[in-house]
Amino acid sequence: MPLRASRPSVVKSLSLKEPKPITPEKKLIQKGWTKQATYDEPRLSEMVEMYEEIGLEVHLEPFNPENEKGCTGCMQLMPENYKTIYTRKKAETD
Repeated sequence: MPLRASRPSVVKSLSLKEPKPITPEKKLIQKGWTKQATYDEPRLSEMVEMYEEIGLEVHLEPFNPENEKGCTGCMQLMPENYKTIYTRKKAETD
């Protein structure tokens, strides 16, 4: 009689997972902010000025490598120099 390889049994279980905490970035997005980019000076000030000139509200957040796509090695060497720009339309006032 040939030997068969045994398979471990797969048990599907329903588990109640705790919801992941909402990150500061997700909170901003929920409030209508759009992430633009992460810069250091002098480009940071230039971009903030440009966004304000076209009528957008600007919010700066400290650099967080977890929120960035791609390589952030250089930014992580001096993270205090970098800020992430978020923008949204200004609230209309009567």
